[in-house]
Amino acid sequence: MEIQGKRILVTGASSGIGAQLAPQLAARGATVGIVARRADRLEEVLAACREHSPESAMWAVDLGDLDAAQQLVEDAWEAFGGLDCLVNNAAMGKRKRVLDQTTEEIEKVMRVNFFSPILMGQVAAKRMRARGSGLIVNVSSMGGRLGISHESSYCASKYAMSGWSEVMFMDLIGTGVDVKLVLPGPIKTEIWEVQPGELPGSYDGPWVTAEDCAADIVAAIEGDGFEYYVPEEVYPGFVQKDLIVGKSGAADDFLRGMAAMENDLLDKVTKDEQ
Repeated sequence: MEIQGKRILVTGASSGIGAQLAPQLAARGATVGIVARRADRLEEVLAACREHSPESAMWAVDLGDLDAAQQLVEDAWEAFGGLDCLVNNAAMGKRKRVLDQTTEEIEKVMRVNFFSPILMGQVAAKRMRARGSGLIVNVSSMGGRLGISHESSYCASKYAMSGWSEVMFMDLIGTGVDVKLVLPGPIKTEIWEVQPGELPGSYDGPWVTAEDCAADIVAAIEGDGFEYYVPEEVYPGFVQKDLIVGKSGAADDFLRGMAAMENDLLDKVTKDEQ
């Protein structure tokens, strides 16, 4: 899809990847709608977008409210006179052992990371199909193709998004509505910050910047394929897709290796705290 002149709605735009992506799209000539809970942070991103695209707009919405999330798509469609692309980027993490998570915590992660984006995608895609054109971009994660220790809820939500996106792509072939799946790797964003009562992440760098990741998503929007690893390659010359292929061929070894790495990290954190 050519970005110039398009109307694009980006969720999770108050920080991280979304906050970098929206101004880049505006700089390429798109009218951008940005969505997140934190209005003050959104206003800063909106100002950056309006430097290039004065008609860009913002909506402060809690996407964990599924009714509000779906209504948001309708509101943005009416405000812009249509949407050409929806980028479902908003997500939350949850780092707890499987047996330590409550039903409420699991449900919240699934609402924000899976139910909200797929329902928003349905609303947008129905209108796009009636018009005969449009693009849905679902931002999943490498955690949507492989398990990450102590991130069961997050991985479950991202696996679900990946599976949904594959079938959505197949079901919409021939309608004029395209679907893309984006799988970010180790991107330095707020999602890595340790939350109260949660465990630290199992990865500690090197990192890819949110700005560079956003640039790769711009390229994905303009590209022809379905699945995009962003970036394709991370330090020191490691191709991310190769990890997925390797994991599929040696699942037991992979799972044991990930568990050992996580245990080593937690041992180090415990010693540092002492």
